[in-house]
Amino acid sequence: MKEYKLALSDEILLQVEKPARYIGNEVNAVNKAGDPKVEIRFAMCFPDVYEIGMSHLGIQIIYDMLNQWEDVWCERVYSPWLDLDKIMRQENIPLFGLESQEPIRDFDFLGITLQYEMCYTNILQILDLAQIPLRSVWRTGEHPIVIGGGPCVYNPEPIADFFDIFYIGEGETRYRELMDLYKKHKKKGFVREDFLREAACVPGMYVPKYYEASYHEDGTLASFGPIYQELPKSIAKELVEDISHTYYPMKPVVPFIKVTQDRVVLEIQRGCIRGCRFCQAGQLYRPVRERNVDVMKQYAIDMLKNTGHEEISLSSLSSSDYSQLEELVNFLIEECKKRSINISLPSLRIDAFSLDVMSKVQDVRKSSLTFAPEAGSQRLRNVINKGLSEEVILQGSTLAFQGGWNRVKLYFMLGLPTETEADIRGIAELCNKIAAAYFETVPKEERKNGSVQIVASTSFFIPKPFTPFQWSPMDTREQFIEKAQLTKKAVREQINQKRIKYNWHEADVSVIEGLLARGDRKLSRVIETVYRKGCIFDAWSEHFHYEIWLETMQEYGLDIAFYTTRERSFEELFPWDFIDCGVTKAFLLREWKQALEERESPNCRAKCLGCGAARYQVGVCMEDRCTGTA
Repeated sequence: MKEYKLALSDEILLQVEKPARYIGNEVNAVNKAGDPKVEIRFAMCFPDVYEIGMSHLGIQIIYDMLNQWEDVWCERVYSPWLDLDKIMRQENIPLFGLESQEPIRDFDFLGITLQYEMCYTNILQILDLAQIPLRSVWRTGEHPIVIGGGPCVYNPEPIADFFDIFYIGEGETRYRELMDLYKKHKKKGFVREDFLREAACVPGMYVPKYYEASYHEDGTLASFGPIYQELPKSIAKELVEDISHTYYPMKPVVPFIKVTQDRVVLEIQRGCIRGCRFCQAGQLYRPVRERNVDVMKQYAIDMLKNTGHEEISLSSLSSSDYSQLEELVNFLIEECKKRSINISLPSLRIDAFSLDVMSKVQDVRKSSLTFAPEAGSQRLRNVINKGLSEEVILQGSTLAFQGGWNRVKLYFMLGLPTETEADIRGIAELCNKIAAAYFETVPKEERKNGSVQIVASTSFFIPKPFTPFQWSPMDTREQFIEKAQLTKKAVREQINQKRIKYNWHEADVSVIEGLLARGDRKLSRVIETVYRKGCIFDAWSEHFHYEIWLETMQEYGLDIAFYTTRERSFEELFPWDFIDCGVTKAFLLREWKQALEERESPNCRAKCLGCGAARYQVGVCMEDRCTGTA
């Protein structure tokens, strides 16, 4: 075993905020230094600060999987915060892996998870600090293979120039095949081009340098395809068929410092049956696949024992739809009581069962309940296929007030397709009705802790690829701000206005997120230039520079409105259409037309809508009601 030597001196560590971000050696971290069986060095990166990256389950899964293989050593790397970023540039210190403290540039692979568009400039920060050329075409056999994964790879085109490979889909299925291919090429004398050419034929792998686009005069795509005949024209997502018996981190790395999600996480299922038309994850992770409840029970016991965490949480897009939820939750309540462990239950519908469970696991005097109506009116909730009526919201609120809760959080979106002023005012009116329900439910003598508190938050709607709303125009920055002001005004007009607090998201950030979400390859040079002008940590509002993005778009003669506020025709070829996410474009178009007609669609368990995911023959698609056709 090699001596563990930190990449940063004590002098540097004393100069930076939270030096524990950079020293590694945490509980359950894997150190294979000096192991002769290791043939491949893999750096797994979350391009944001340590506390956020350490909270991401996906990285923990891949990290654990790769390190189970004797011939691979996977390490972690995160974006250095601004203080260390500056020192590393001044002192010419290359970015390093946490486990070995050795330079990433000497590794075989750099894997970067792409969870949100506003981390794109941080990808360039990682490459730059690692002293790896920013563009794939500038790299040689001496540089790591840079591979991207995560939800943003479902439109990788704005960052295509910076990656050698994109892994489309779930990471548990093809990495072994890719590692073996790499070893084969290494043994015969590694030639980067030869490896990438063969990797491009592995299912789920997209090598962007081997695909080219042509454009119409109006800037829309005319064609997109491979430059070599043997490469696939369409790349199908990778999907784990049996998620109960795939890789899962029984010994997740335990950080030295408090991170965003400082707890054991149980992923109980993947996918969602609901079909909300704004939700990208709900389409990408179809079909719904549940983990076996007995497996989940054992995972919970093992992970709590192996980490010492004092809280456990369920992870799912809609936990209430997990068919074994009651059995699992009752087991966790019993086990956690023995161990004095807290339970966090996000994504629950507010019904009698959920409230009963939450009353057992929370101090009701301290907790708040969360609803996500998304839209203020029933008409608009039908448009987005939310499947949540005002009656259900008020019933849930009343049950909660009867159970002792007096704080409610509500999440909405502004700028949804077909939105009217009445829909916006409906946000304030719904908040007022919930407050009124409290006063009607709770006798005066029982009103404690300052009566009812309602916090309404609005984000701005961003149309995402592979949703029925991918054809929809997005509002301008000015329209977003105007709508937020109207919401604020409407709240002030309510009888219970003193009980309602209203917050809204930054419009500037939403505009750029919308630009990057549906962008094409022309944006790579914009992202690179913006980065060189000093933009990193764009997801952090205090470090976001809207004016630099606008200025750079203008420099390249590109119009933000072309990517954001323009409505797409039904015939338009999208930059992401070469990806097969399992859900057909015909299905998404049917849902877009349903939305424009203000018609709801049933969820997957109520009726099969023939979205295309039945081809996988797993999960909810194998239940009796599924036919695979509309």
